[in-house]
Amino acid sequence: MTDEKKEVKVEEVSIKDAENVADVDASEQNSEVEQLKSLLADMNDKYLRLAAELENTRRRSALDAESRARHRAMSVAQKILPVMDAVDMALKHSPDDEGIKSMSMALESAFNDIGITRIASVGQQLNPNYHNAIQVIESAEHGSNIIVEEMQAGYLFGDTVLRSAMVIVAK
Repeated sequence: MTDEKKEVKVEEVSIKDAENVADVDASEQNSEVEQLKSLLADMNDKYLRLAAELENTRRRSALDAESRARHRAMSVAQKILPVMDAVDMALKHSPDDEGIKSMSMALESAFNDIGITRIASVGQQLNPNYHNAIQVIESAEHGSNIIVEEMQAGYLFGDTVLRSAMVIVAK
């Protein structure tokens, strides 16, 4: 066997070179950390915006559903108003009829249960939001714009006018 000399090359690394490499590595790491922080902030912002948009969509959907239900209830109530008018007319013609009184009370109770109330008219000041004046008469005993007679009852559904009351007003 021959002795072979192995040559090992050793590079001399100065302390300054090692510090420069460390500085480059540290600055690259700091740059990466800043990029990741920026990316995280962007992702967090997008997440918060999407969460807010989802909540707004849910709220709008709930309001739309409530509005549709209210509209349906008002539509049904408007279809029942002529029945109440017929019962009122029958009660005017036969005020002592117990059957008609009972039917009127049952309808009024059902209306109250679902939030339909009668608009007060006779003796009240004319309010164009609730009353439709179909006639104006001279009256010494009533003040100006006071409702003397109700020709057709008006109704409210909550705070919405289902139908204005048709009234006769004093001049």
